[in-house]
Amino acid sequence: MDYYRYTSRYLSETGMIAAAINQHDIVKIIGIMHDLKKKNGRLFILGVGGSAANASHAVNDFRKLAGIEAYAPTDNVSELTARTNDDGWGGVFKAWLDVSRLNEDDTLLILSVGGGSDTTSANIKEAVDFAAAKHAKITGVVSRDGGYAFKKADACALVPVISQERITPHAEGWQSVVCHLIVNAVAEGDEPA
Repeated sequence: MDYYRYTSRYLSETGMIAAAINQHDIVKIIGIMHDLKKKNGRLFILGVGGSAANASHAVNDFRKLAGIEAYAPTDNVSELTARTNDDGWGGVFKAWLDVSRLNEDDTLLILSVGGGSDTTSANIKEAVDFAAAKHAKITGVVSRDGGYAFKKADACALVPVISQERITPHAEGWQSVVCHLIVNAVAEGDEPA
């Protein structure tokens, strides 16, 4: 493999995503986060796999930099695995949100490559349905066609698919970019236009 060519192609794809991502969707998420902070609501960030690592990172940034009370259920591996063992993977986030007393003052941030469906990341789909029933705001950063989260969210940034071979690394990389953008916009007090 020619690593220079690969690096050039990867960075070129990253630039294409930067040019193509819908800024309006990101601005809508920033507005929701501004409102969340003003009403002292809580932010619950959900992701699996690499997106779970991004969720943990985002919790830190939203709490420390933006002053928003934030949590990721995947940060508590003991509870996560106990619920998975006893109740199954599909309902693990919903049960966690139920115990957390999710309500209309709270917001979900879904970080997912596919956005959840009946067959993949069903735990995200169930959490989205639960949040909708509780009248919590739903936001996300997803890719592919956006899946269930994109269809049901109040605001969701869709990372465009530029390369079929690199959907996941681009999606997860852009979750971090978009989360940093949102956190810093809230922290700096920039009101959306």
